[in-house]
Amino acid sequence: MSRQVFELETLLQQLIDEHQKLLVHVDKHQGAMRAFDLKTMDDCARLQEAARNRIISMETKRRALIVAIARAHRMSQMPTLPDIAAMYPPSAAKLLKLREDLKAIVQTVQKRTHIAGRLASAVAGHLNTVVRLLAGAVEKAGLYTKQGVPQVSNRIGVMEAVG
Repeated sequence: MSRQVFELETLLQQLIDEHQKLLVHVDKHQGAMRAFDLKTMDDCARLQEAARNRIISMETKRRALIVAIARAHRMSQMPTLPDIAAMYPPSAAKLLKLREDLKAIVQTVQKRTHIAGRLASAVAGHLNTVVRLLAGAVEKAGLYTKQGVPQVSNRIGVMEAVG
């Protein structure tokens, strides 16, 4: 077995492990979002970013390794993992299993982060509307009640809320 193929197997396993860690951080982050625990949300966001940076680093190494394998075999195009598995039959089963495992965990992370992104977008949209309404009420001179609260018109138009 080639040293490069062994390194590729190791790197794929590390990518799988890092994606599993990322999935744990995403789950904790979603739990913190449900509980509106800001400190935990911030901590989880930092951990997710660190995991993403490690994944990017490993992905760069993986691509360099693929280029090295392609050069060693004098290939004009970049080989895929099934191509490499075909070139190295003793490692084929392990490479293809790692590929399937990595695809599965990446899809799981993608689904969970998509849901979290949609939730965060909705919350941010609502908060944006509230801040704009408050800013609009404070920005304009108007009447105040006996308690010192500014009176706001009964109806705020769509353009005023968004604009």
